Amino acid sequence: MTAPEELLCRARTETRAQIAGLTAEYAAVVEASRGSNADDEHDPEGQTIGFERAQLASVLDQARTRLAELDAAVSRVADGSYGRCEVCGAPIGEARLQARPAARTCIQHA
Repeated sequence: MTAPEELLCRARTETRAQIAGLTAEYAAVVEASRGSNADDEHDPEGQTIGFERAQLASVLDQARTRLAELDAAVSRVADGSYGRCEVCGAPIGEARLQARPAARTCIQHA
């Protein structure tokens, strides 16, 4: 298994890059609609722009939440509780930690 620190560092780097990309994409959508006189309710393209903006905002929020979860996992590594289920105290399986480095619970309690 990759050391937890390396796994979390890689996941945090990937998530930060995703956040940067989504932030730029969101800004581009907002900027593109700024010069437009369209309103979402009456313009056929407006609903698409509004939907795209809402979808990007949601995905960006999810990425920020994931980064916070990864930061919390780094804290658990530091205090020695990483890799233990917060519910039952049993070890979290290696495969689960590989798939979800920020996992706080074992499969049974997920």
